[in-house]
Amino acid sequence: MTDSFSHLHVHTEYSLLDGAARIDDIVAAAVADGQPAIGITDHGNMYGIVEFYRACREQGIKPVLGTEAYMAHESRSERPARRGRLDDSGGETDGGRKLYYHLTLLAENGTGYQNLIQVASRAFLEGYYYKPRVDWEVLADHSEGLIATTGCLGGQVLQALLRDDYAGARDRAGRLQDIFGRDNLFVEIQDHGIPEQQRTNPQLIRIAEELGAPLLATNDSHYTCEGDAVAHDALLCVQTGSLMSDEKRFRFHGTQHYVKSAGEMRDLFRDVPSACDNTLWIAERCDVEIEFGSPQLPDFPLPEGFTDDDGYLEHLAFEGARKRWGDTLPDTVVERLAYELKIIGDMGFSSYFLITWDLIRYARERRIRVGPGRGSAAGCAVAYALQITDLDPIKYDLLFERFLNPSRIDMPDIDMDFDSRYRDEMIRYAAERYGRDHVAQIVTFSQIKARAAVRDAARVLGYPYGMGDRVAKAMPPLIMGRDTPLAACLEETEKHRDGYKMATEFRKMYEIDTDVRKIVDVARGLEGLRRQDGIHAAAVVITKEPLTRYLPIQRKPESGQDPAEAPVVTQYDMHAVEDLGLLKMDFLGLRNLDVITDTLVLIQATRGEVVDIDNLPLDDRATFELLTRGDTIGVFQLESGPMRSLMRSLAPTCFEDVAALVALYRPGPMAANMHNDYADRKNGRQAVQYIHPDAEELLFDTYGLMIYQESVMRMAQKFAGYSLADADNLRKACGKKIRELMQKEREGFISGCEATGYGGALGEELFDIIEQFADYAFNKSHSYGYGLIAYQIAFLKANYPVEYMAALLTSVKSNLDKAATYLNECRIMGIDVGVPDINTAHSDFHAIHGVDDADGKCAGSRIVFGLSAVRNVGEGLVELLLAERSANGPFADFYDFVERCDTTVLNKRTVESLIKAGAFDALGHPRQGLLLAHEQVIDHTLARRREHDMGVMSLFGEDESDPLFDERTTISDVEFDKTVRLAFEKEMLGLYVSDHPLMGFEVALRRRCDLGIAELAEVDDGMQHTVGGVVTNLQKKWTKKGELMAVFDLEDLSGVVEVMVFPRTMTEHGHKLEEDAIVLVRGRLDGRREDVPKVICHEVEVVVMGDLPSTRPVRVRLPIERVSESTVNELKALLSAHPGDAEVYLHLGDRQVLRLPADYCVDPMSGVVAELRVLLGAEAVLSG
Repeated sequence: MTDSFSHLHVHTEYSLLDGAARIDDIVAAAVADGQPAIGITDHGNMYGIVEFYRACREQGIKPVLGTEAYMAHESRSERPARRGRLDDSGGETDGGRKLYYHLTLLAENGTGYQNLIQVASRAFLEGYYYKPRVDWEVLADHSEGLIATTGCLGGQVLQALLRDDYAGARDRAGRLQDIFGRDNLFVEIQDHGIPEQQRTNPQLIRIAEELGAPLLATNDSHYTCEGDAVAHDALLCVQTGSLMSDEKRFRFHGTQHYVKSAGEMRDLFRDVPSACDNTLWIAERCDVEIEFGSPQLPDFPLPEGFTDDDGYLEHLAFEGARKRWGDTLPDTVVERLAYELKIIGDMGFSSYFLITWDLIRYARERRIRVGPGRGSAAGCAVAYALQITDLDPIKYDLLFERFLNPSRIDMPDIDMDFDSRYRDEMIRYAAERYGRDHVAQIVTFSQIKARAAVRDAARVLGYPYGMGDRVAKAMPPLIMGRDTPLAACLEETEKHRDGYKMATEFRKMYEIDTDVRKIVDVARGLEGLRRQDGIHAAAVVITKEPLTRYLPIQRKPESGQDPAEAPVVTQYDMHAVEDLGLLKMDFLGLRNLDVITDTLVLIQATRGEVVDIDNLPLDDRATFELLTRGDTIGVFQLESGPMRSLMRSLAPTCFEDVAALVALYRPGPMAANMHNDYADRKNGRQAVQYIHPDAEELLFDTYGLMIYQESVMRMAQKFAGYSLADADNLRKACGKKIRELMQKEREGFISGCEATGYGGALGEELFDIIEQFADYAFNKSHSYGYGLIAYQIAFLKANYPVEYMAALLTSVKSNLDKAATYLNECRIMGIDVGVPDINTAHSDFHAIHGVDDADGKCAGSRIVFGLSAVRNVGEGLVELLLAERSANGPFADFYDFVERCDTTVLNKRTVESLIKAGAFDALGHPRQGLLLAHEQVIDHTLARRREHDMGVMSLFGEDESDPLFDERTTISDVEFDKTVRLAFEKEMLGLYVSDHPLMGFEVALRRRCDLGIAELAEVDDGMQHTVGGVVTNLQKKWTKKGELMAVFDLEDLSGVVEVMVFPRTMTEHGHKLEEDAIVLVRGRLDGRREDVPKVICHEVEVVVMGDLPSTRPVRVRLPIERVSESTVNELKALLSAHPGDAEVYLHLGDRQVLRLPADYCVDPMSGVVAELRVLLGAEAVLSG
C-alpha cells in the first residue's frame, strides 16, 4: 500500500504535560483513514501501553509499542546546573547543553518489548534528574529488538544541527546506529511548518545518505484533529499555570501536531516518499504480543512435609476451622470448606490464599490491628478459617460465589485493612518475603472531570473566577456520585438521560452566550484527560519473577525527596496489572483501626481493663442506645448528618441493622427511598410486603427488600433454579446494563422459573423487580465487614467515651477541621478536654480516668491535649520532658521545671509556645506573668548550671550538689484577657481548647444563622446560606489584576470552613474583616473541590458580642431509674415554660449525654434551675 502510512511518533494523554489525545480517539482516527498500524511514544514512560494495545486490538489495527525516552547528554549520572525555565524542550544548562534530550524507541518483537520495559524502568531508577533519563550505556545494554530514531527537535542529533554542529550531529547519529544496528536506526524527519525543521531536514537527509540509514517521516502528534489545537494549548496552560493570552507561555508552534491522514503525510513528504514507505516497513516488522488473563502467582515457600500449595492450604484451613468452630466440626462447615478448597485448587489460587494468610499472620503476630474483612472475601469460609476475615460466612449467609465464581476465571480479590501507621511495614515485609524486586505499589492517574474542566478552561482563557464558577454551577448535580459529561449535557444519550434533563439552564447558556460557548468548547477538549500520576492508596503488586519481567516500574519521589529513597511504583495502573494476571493486593491503611488500637491501649492504661474487641457481644445495650440516638459523630461509616437522621428513624436493635445501614446509605438505594422503606418497615410504619410467599424465607431479615446482591442471587437460585455461580453472573449482568446481555438473561430466568414450577408470568415479573433491585443492591459481605468495624467503634464510644475520644483526637491531630469537630463533640458529651498540662499530658491526647465515688460512679474523667501537638515542640523534646517527669515525678512549679529539664527543652521558643498553650496553668502561674518572666528564669538557671559545671561555687567552699536558686525572678500575677489568651492558645494548638470565643453565645449566634458550619458538608452545592463564627487565619492578597481579595477560616464550635472573598465583595465588606472578629457571612457553597466545601462570600456582618445574650448550657442529671414517660413529660413542660438561649444537656447515668433540641433551650435566670431541683432532686443540676 504505497499510498498508506503509519504514525509512529504519537503522544497520548499519558504524556502528562502536553498530550491531549485520548487513546480511543487516535486509534479510531487511524482506523478511519485505513492505516495498518499506529504507534504510541509517550514522554519518558509506558503508562498507556496496555490501554493502547487493547484499544488497537479491539479496533482491528496493529499496535506499535514504544516510548519517547529522555536521554542525558553523556551519562545518566550527570547533574548539570539548570538555567532558565524548564519545559519539555529539555531546558537549558550553564554549559549550553540540554538537561535532557528526546529519543524515539519502538519495540520490534517480544525481546524488544522486554528491553523497552528495562529502558523505561532504569530511566526512573538510575537516571532521574528533573526527568527519567537514559544514556548511551543503558541503550547499549538493551538494544536488541528495539528500533530507534534520531527523534524530534529535542533529540541529540537535531540539537547539534541547531547549534550548526553538523559533524557532531552525524557523530551522534552514528553512535545510535552502532548501538541499534543498520536497519534499526532511522533518521526521523518532521514538518510542522516550524522554520527550524525546514532548515534541518535537508541536513538530516544528508546524514541518512552518509550513514546508509533509512529515513522515517513522522508527525509528532499530541492531539487527534487539527481543531483540537486550542484544547491542547489550554492543557499546556492548565499544566503550567499560564493564561492562553500570555505570549511567553510554553506553547507549540502552529496547529499541525495531529494525527494526519495518509494522504496529508504523503503530500507533505512527496519529495522523499521512502520516508513514508518506511513507516509501513516498521509497522510490518513490529509484532509484539502481550498475554492477558493467565495468572502469574508468586510461589509460596512451603514448610517441610508439604509438597504443594493445595495440601498446605487444606491443612491450614481445617486447623483454623477447629479454632473457629470447635474440635468437632459440623457437617455444614466440613462440606463448605471441602467445596471451597476444591474450587480454589482447581482454579489454581491456593498460593494466593497462602500469601494472604501469611501477611495477615505476620500482622497479628506483630500486634498490628487487621480489619475483619472488606469486600466479598468475607463470604469465604476458608478465609474465615485462616483468620483472614473475622465474620462467620455460614452464620450470616455470606456467599462464596459472590467472592470466587467457579464459572469465571477471575483472580480473587481480598482487600486487607491495617492500622494505617503500619501499612509501610506490611509492604516492607512482603518485599523481604518475596524479594524487593518483586514488590511494588501501583500507579494511579487522576482525570480532569467535567466541572473541573469548565473551571480550568475559564481560567486559562482569562475569564474571572465567577464566570467559570457560574457555568460549572449550571451543570447537572452529581448523579450516583458522578458528573454528567459535557457532551451528554448538550446532546441526550440513554446512559445520561437524567443528567440531560437537568442541564436545561446549561444548554440555554451555551446557546445564547458566546463566552460560555467558548469556555465549554475548550472544556470539552480537556474533559477526561489525565491530569497527573500518583500512588494508589492501597494497591500493591507481587510478582513471581522480578517486576520488570512483566511491566515497567518507576520511583515516585515526593517534593525534596531523594529519588533513590522513594517507593517503587509500577508504570501500569491496577487494571493493566490485573489484565496481565499479576497478583494485585490491596494494603489499605484504615485510620479507624488506629483509633481502635489506641483506645484499647488507653483503656488498659487508665482502667486496667483488657477489652477483647474482636469478640464483643453483638447485643450491647449501651451501643444500640447510642446508635438509636444518632450520637455517632466520630463513628466509622455512621457520622454524617443524614446517616444519623436515618439511624434515629431506624432505631437499630441488632448487628444486622448496622450492616444494613452501610448498604442503604448510598446514592442508589437512597434515590429509590429504600433507606426510609427499611426503617419504616422495621418499625411498623409500613407494611412488609413480599414478591411471593416463598420469598419470605429469603428476605425476612431485610423486611422484603433486596438490599444485598446476595439476596438477588438467592432469589435467582430459589425461583429460577440457578446455581449460585449462575446467579452471580446474573448479578453482574444487571450491573453492566448491556441490553443484549440482559435480554439473554431474562429469557434464561423465565425458562428457569417455568422449569421450577413457578411459571413464566411470575418469572417475567420477578425479573423486572430483580433488574430494578440489582441496580441498588450492595455487597452483603462488605456491608457486614464494615458494619462490624462500625459496631466495634460505636461500642467503644458508648462504653469508654473518654478513652475513645482521646484516641480519635490523636488520629486527626494534623487535621484541624476534624479535630475541631471532635473537640466540640467532647463538649456536647460533657467530656472536659484540657490544655497540654506539663504534669499530665503525654505526647498524644491522653485520657485520665476519674475517681470512683461512693456510689461506684466515676467522676472527673477528662482528656489532656497532647504535648507534641504544640507548635514548635517536637517529638524529640517531648520525649526528653516525659523521661524527666517519669524518672523524678511531677514538676512542682515553673522554677522546678526549668531546674530539672534538659537544656535542649529549655529552648526559649519552645518554652514560650508551652506557656501560650497553657501547659503551666495547673502549676498556678498566669500565662501573661510567665511570658514576661520566663526568659529571665531560664537565663538565671542556665548561668547557675554553667557556674556549677565549671566549679565556680567550690572556690567559696560550697559542696558539689546541684545548683540552687539564689534569687528567683518573680512571676507577676497578671493574666491576659480572654480574647488574647485564646488567640495565643489557637496559635500554638491550632484550636481553642480551654475556652472558645463563642462559648456561651453559641445558641444566640446560631439563631441568626441558617446552618452550623459542620452542616455545610451535608447541603447542596451552590445554595446560599448564612453562617457565623470567628475569623481566623485571615489572608489578604492581591490578584494579578491588582485587586484586593481575602481568604479566611470561619470557625464555630462545630467546625471550620474556608471563606473566599473576591474583589467585588472585598470592596464593600473587606474593612469588616479582622483576625478573631465574630461575623455572620452570607454566601454560596462552592463546588467541593477535593471534597472540601468552601463558602464564596457575598456579605459580611460584624457581630458585637455585647448584643448577644451570653448563656452557658444547663446540664441536668436524670438517673436511669427515674426515666419514665411521666417524668419526661413533666421535664418537657418545665423546660418549655422557661424559653431562652441556653442549651440543655441531659446526663442519663454516667455515660450517656443528650443535647436536647433547640425547642427546649431555656433562660437560666428565670427560675428554671430551682424548679429542676424540685422535680429531680438537689443534685440534679450540674451547672447553670
